[in-house]
Amino acid sequence: MTGIGFGYLYDFRNPAQWQQAPEALYSETLDAIAETEALGFDGAWVPEHHLADDGYMSSPMVALAAIAARTSRMRIGSGIALGPLYEPLRFAEDCAVLDTLSGGRLAMGLAIGYRAREYAAHGLDFTKRGARFDEFLHIVRRLWDGETVDFEGKFFNLKGAKARPLSSRGQIPLYIGGFAPKAMARVAKYGDGYFGNADIWPLYKQKLEEQGKDPAQARIWIQGLMMVVAHDKQAALDELAPYYHHVSNAYGEWMNEDKAIGLDDAAMKPMDLDAFKASGIMQILTPDEAIGYFTRLLEQAPVEHFTMMKPPGLPAERFLAYAQTFAREVIPAFR
Repeated sequence: MTGIGFGYLYDFRNPAQWQQAPEALYSETLDAIAETEALGFDGAWVPEHHLADDGYMSSPMVALAAIAARTSRMRIGSGIALGPLYEPLRFAEDCAVLDTLSGGRLAMGLAIGYRAREYAAHGLDFTKRGARFDEFLHIVRRLWDGETVDFEGKFFNLKGAKARPLSSRGQIPLYIGGFAPKAMARVAKYGDGYFGNADIWPLYKQKLEEQGKDPAQARIWIQGLMMVVAHDKQAALDELAPYYHHVSNAYGEWMNEDKAIGLDDAAMKPMDLDAFKASGIMQILTPDEAIGYFTRLLEQAPVEHFTMMKPPGLPAERFLAYAQTFAREVIPAFR
């Protein structure tokens, strides 16, 4: 049985209730990433958000450079970076350097984001982020093709722009997120793969066909941030719930902070710990259940990679204990 890789997301958060010196947290996280590579995991991914009091990673490119230096085999990249917040030439150059530093292991997950406050803080119009993203992607692809780019658009104006040095691969894989038909058309046009969920595969396939691309070459990257594999499910719930509870409430607050984003009805709502534990948001599986879950996932869609999360605040040795169970009892079924 083959066809899927596994990795973890590292957000480098430092919540007040488990706070440690930032230098210690970053060092411990990099050590844990190196250990997951030794265990056989296939990826280490870094997200991006801004304005977060708990220290959520706001500079994924810098973090990825450190990860590149500590690893040698597994893929690294953003999961996700907020594409419209970047200037295309700088992004293209930084990715080229990162890809070279990592020996061609970089893959960037990009999406437009959902927090109006992040756009306001960067002096950008939240309502124009989709159109800005389209221009950004068009320019970046041309730069990675080695072109000297003259471009006059609504959001970017470049004259004589070229990305040098390029990585030896030229184009760097982009996994683009989204759910609406317009967003999926963007994925099909500009992406090397889709970052999202397996349920949208029929729409993604349709959009690929409309672009004249072969759906057999499609790649999908999925996150199950609150999935854990453990033999004792109740013990795992009791130990891990406080850490994932912080994650859930933080996302819930963000998704509900601005009426304009249109996510109010579907968003996670902040809740107390007992309600969170009873909600089923955490997905705790035994190794056999996990093997069955991923087998069914591969039958549903061409999933290339599945990403879980190191929950913020959880001591590294406890995180690695769960990672070890996954590595020893789940990963071999898909090699």
